[in-house]
Amino acid sequence: MRHGKVGRKLQRTRSHRRALLSALSVSLIQHKKIQTTEAKAKETRRVIEKLITRAKRAVLREGDGKAKDVHARRMVFSFLRDREAVTTLFNDIAPKVATRAGGYTRVVKLGQRYGDGAHLALIELVDFSAANVEKASAKAAAKAKKKSTEKEQKAKKEKAEALEQPAEAAAKG
Repeated sequence: MRHGKVGRKLQRTRSHRRALLSALSVSLIQHKKIQTTEAKAKETRRVIEKLITRAKRAVLREGDGKAKDVHARRMVFSFLRDREAVTTLFNDIAPKVATRAGGYTRVVKLGQRYGDGAHLALIELVDFSAANVEKASAKAAAKAKKKSTEKEQKAKKEKAEALEQPAEAAAKG
């Protein structure tokens, strides 16, 4: 009986399961969303949530002016084994989710795979989903447009003033 035993075995040995979840976590950090089977997605969610929480807490501690939390980076690296993924996690993802109280990932069921009928799912980082990225890019575009119109208006005003000054000088002289 499996009473009180948490987690899926995924028909793998402990070392194989750990390597699989590590690889899926690295891919999720790099690509912000991945497609896999439903069971693997749900297990990856359990793992990645803990990694993001650890990175978030380390970033919040660093924000207090203290030294970098090297221990947290080492602990995350011991699981991920990918330097770029650790850097991305601590520099890009953790600061963005610093105010979020959990729930960093979303698992969306996609249906069954044609080949073997396995249940597929999409796991994605919530703050990096397509809708949020589009909203952020739309905000940035609107801000840039507003800034450019302000610059254009300022340039027109300066040009008008420059044209008025020689006319005033000719009228005086």
